[in-house]
Amino acid sequence: MAYEAGGFHLASALAALTGALLIQVGANLCNDWADFTKGADTASRKGPLRVTQAGLVLPATILRMTALVFALSALSGVYLIMRGGWVIALIGVLSIAAGILYTAGRYPLAYLGLGDVFVLVFFGPVAVGGTYYVQTLEITPAVLVAGLATGLMATAILVVNNIRDIEEDRRCGKRTVVVRFGRRFGTGLWLCCIVAGALIPLEIVVATAAHRWAALTLLILIPALALFRQLLTERLNPLLGQTVLLLLAHSVLFSAGWMLG
Repeated sequence: MAYEAGGFHLASALAALTGALLIQVGANLCNDWADFTKGADTASRKGPLRVTQAGLVLPATILRMTALVFALSALSGVYLIMRGGWVIALIGVLSIAAGILYTAGRYPLAYLGLGDVFVLVFFGPVAVGGTYYVQTLEITPAVLVAGLATGLMATAILVVNNIRDIEEDRRCGKRTVVVRFGRRFGTGLWLCCIVAGALIPLEIVVATAAHRWAALTLLILIPALALFRQLLTERLNPLLGQTVLLLLAHSVLFSAGWMLG
């Protein structure tokens, strides 16, 4: 979107990408430590290997790694702050705080059932809008709405994770949305996130009377139907990666369609 608007800025795009990746890694390390110490990760865990629970890395080492990665993410943001000002500093601080407080602290977001909301916001309008802003030094409603579609797709990934871990989360008091409202609600939420994510670009096309090819994101509904059937089974680990690929396909289709006009 920044390129099409004539504002593509390679250095800013790469700095934003680096910062986002480091914050994600830091958040995952923090989650690895926090879920273990809170008893959410046990020997009965169904998900991919977590090094703290598996005894491969000491909890104190994970904490030091978390601090280092978040420090590196802050360092990568210095250039962006110089370019974009205090707004970028605020986004960086809030993003790191959300990554830490997602599972750590006295009132962790994921344990309160607020994880989905924060993933929607920070993986959506904040990430897309922030990346666009540091390049063009402006923001438009279409960018933020497009970011909402990305956030919904990212939320669908979290929903799969929470459906898979529903029993373990319930036992340790991790009150995710799926724990609160049940697996059936979770499968419906996944479907709503995917369908809404696919439809939002069409809404942008209708509202702006431009970029009609951005509606190519509707094509993701074809493989999504097969994935929804799989969601009704117990084979959820493969579905986690497949939902990630669905998000990637959505991003590629939208970007290509936006450039085609």
